[in-house]
Amino acid sequence: MANLKEIRNRITSVSSTMQITSAMKMVSAAKLKKAQDSITAMRPYAETLTGLINGLSADLNDDSSNVYSTERPLIKVLVVAISSNRGLCGAFNSNITKRVKELQEHYSVTAEVEFITIGKKVADFVQRSEYKSVGDFSQIFDNLQFSEVAPIADDIIESFIAKKYDKVEVVYNSFKNAATQIVKTEGFLPLQPVESEENQASEDYIFEPSAAEIVSQLIPKALKTQLFKAIRDSFASEHGARMTAMHKATDNAQELKDQLKLTYNKARQAAITNEILEIVGGAEALNS
Repeated sequence: MANLKEIRNRITSVSSTMQITSAMKMVSAAKLKKAQDSITAMRPYAETLTGLINGLSADLNDDSSNVYSTERPLIKVLVVAISSNRGLCGAFNSNITKRVKELQEHYSVTAEVEFITIGKKVADFVQRSEYKSVGDFSQIFDNLQFSEVAPIADDIIESFIAKKYDKVEVVYNSFKNAATQIVKTEGFLPLQPVESEENQASEDYIFEPSAAEIVSQLIPKALKTQLFKAIRDSFASEHGARMTAMHKATDNAQELKDQLKLTYNKARQAAITNEILEIVGGAEALNS
């Protein structure tokens, strides 16, 4: 059994750790509220806009001018991977790196795979794994605004139109609640036509000047919004994951602290008992 001084030092250390994890939990909870409100307000608009564009694009699949829906043989694939810049958020980042590895193994059989990383954790993983990275935008979380994301989406769109990439996918954690984040792999380009009849508009629309011109102007905006939503989703998920992880860490620290206190009391009681026995034994020796 460890001596009393060692146990006291461990109790002090665990108490300090518990204070840190508790503070991090409260900070993440405060940031989560703001991030959750942002993604909750933005998600219906982004999903409706994307669904509308996909539905309209389905009518233009035979139009050679609709470059955004062009299906090509997969020669080069771009994956946009979104993680966080910091750790201490449970399996949040490891789930992303696991999906990145799966996509690399899947596409590399027949095509060349390149990565754009948003988040230091996935950027470090791509570098360690010696995957091909063509851009790292981890600094975007310092000022997460639509104006910062739009140029990234523009570059991706231009690369696809120029046939530099034949397919673009986005990997990120989708926010469900503070305790649950869902890893999603969304097709970014080419646009996929809506297959479900439930998602298709039941009305007939009159387009002015034309559906093709309207779609060509709306698609870039919709794609920028889709990427911004994914980053916002990941940002909210990060704080939810960190809050949950720090909550569990605080509970575990409290449990360990209680166990250490119990061990300390037992060791102290045993030490006192030994001292009493030594005193009694010494007194009997003197008497005899």
